[in-house]
Amino acid sequence: MSAAAVATTVFAVFMVATVALGLLAVRGRGGGGGGLAEWSVGGRSLGTVFIWVLMAGEGYTSFSYLGAAGWGYNYGAPVLYVIAYMSCGYALGYLVGPVLWDYARRHGLVGITDMVAHRYGRPWLGAVVAVLATVFLLPYIQLQITGMGVVVSTVTYGAVSLEWAYFIAFAVTTGFVVVSGLRGSAWVSVLKDVLVIGTLGFLAVYVPLHYFGGYGELFDRLAAEHPQWLTLPGAGNAEGGRGQLGVGWFASTTVLNALTVVIFPTTVAGYLGARSADTLRRNAILLPAYNVLLFVPMLLGMAALFVVPGLTGADSNLALFKLVVDSLPAWAVGVIGVAAALSSIVPMAVFMLVIGTMWGRSVLSAVPRWSSGERQKLASQLVVVAAGAIALVMAYTAPNTLVRLSLVSYEGMAQLVPMLLLGLVWRKLTTAAAVCGLAAGVAVVCGLVFTGNDPVWGLNAGMVALAVNLAVAVTVARFGPGEAAGSGAGDPRPDDEVLARDPLHSPPGDQNEVLSVVSERG
Repeated sequence: MSAAAVATTVFAVFMVATVALGLLAVRGRGGGGGGLAEWSVGGRSLGTVFIWVLMAGEGYTSFSYLGAAGWGYNYGAPVLYVIAYMSCGYALGYLVGPVLWDYARRHGLVGITDMVAHRYGRPWLGAVVAVLATVFLLPYIQLQITGMGVVVSTVTYGAVSLEWAYFIAFAVTTGFVVVSGLRGSAWVSVLKDVLVIGTLGFLAVYVPLHYFGGYGELFDRLAAEHPQWLTLPGAGNAEGGRGQLGVGWFASTTVLNALTVVIFPTTVAGYLGARSADTLRRNAILLPAYNVLLFVPMLLGMAALFVVPGLTGADSNLALFKLVVDSLPAWAVGVIGVAAALSSIVPMAVFMLVIGTMWGRSVLSAVPRWSSGERQKLASQLVVVAAGAIALVMAYTAPNTLVRLSLVSYEGMAQLVPMLLLGLVWRKLTTAAAVCGLAAGVAVVCGLVFTGNDPVWGLNAGMVALAVNLAVAVTVARFGPGEAAGSGAGDPRPDDEVLARDPLHSPPGDQNEVLSVVSERG
């Protein structure tokens, strides 16, 4: 059997297993029945293990195999910002996760759009946030489809074309998300994590020994031949790359992304799926251990400088795979490809799930026909299919359109931080203040990024925009108009006062609720 046939067979077997896991996730739960909360946040019953693999899976995307290695190949040390912001984000999540979980549980909410609409008493504001978040999330779906296509085509030695790989990514992900929701994503994350840990652990040992004789020799060559890859601002400045990736950019990007990741809709979906606030705290303690794996593709990207020199443009993102395709047996290449493919499928599933939930709950629910609980779930499932189809069509017909939007996605999403987090702990933040701050922040970040001024003054453009956002929001809150009487926005609620006063502790009764929910394996 040819190498292509072996690798393709391995890939096909694991894709079937992926769909089967997603379907098994709802076994004993009415075949995927239940309301929107069961589908979108797993009935708020996922334990520490499932929350850990789900949130690790959402953060460990195809970027980890492609982008991280590509950044290591092109720039070197600046790529470490990923580990820095994720670790800081997990620490911040120890505080923020229980706050959001508790607020959502007490008010029956299932996402950030729900929280915004409830906090400010403005359903239309939740719909606005849903539309804005969708604009920022759709590029990530397309990027995962594209990333999986590149991986699958490469590891199957071209036997599976890019076009077929794109469709497989869409079909597999949509299939199990529509049926099993967040619970299916968590179950598939278990398979993905086993493969990711196994393959990256193997490559961390194999590549340095096979090509260099060990890590000592690899670092000796890096220090002697490519020293700029080992320090900030990395190689980009010297070679006309991104440039300005110095200490200021590194620190501002770390802070901005750490703030953003805790309110990112997909992260919040993980928070709200937990069975208790203590589950989230334990999870925040355990998650940084997963970051150790990220050193592997980053380092192997730099190792590829000596093995496959001269890669440019998008080809640099294949640095890791070019190291292994020619030196490993086909079955091993296939397994590594499956791990990378699942690293696209799992986060893509959560992105699609979150978009569907936001629209079903905050946009389409305004239509009387879709206002009931079961109708909201059906509407959300239809939106999942539509969002995936849009991203798939764009990947085929206009691959650069959504990719350009991805340049501003994370920095744009950061502008929701004051509206959501500040709004929960500062009751004087009015609707007008939150909206004005959001509008100013989005305008600034889009203006800076799309005019090529990111970084600006050596800082991440999103951080500058967030500072403007905060300044505008606080100014309008203090000196602008107050809330209209009877609007429900900004009115102190007793349970919210408790939340703001003691955000680290769950309300009495949580421990009893833990005893009544499904078992850890649920």
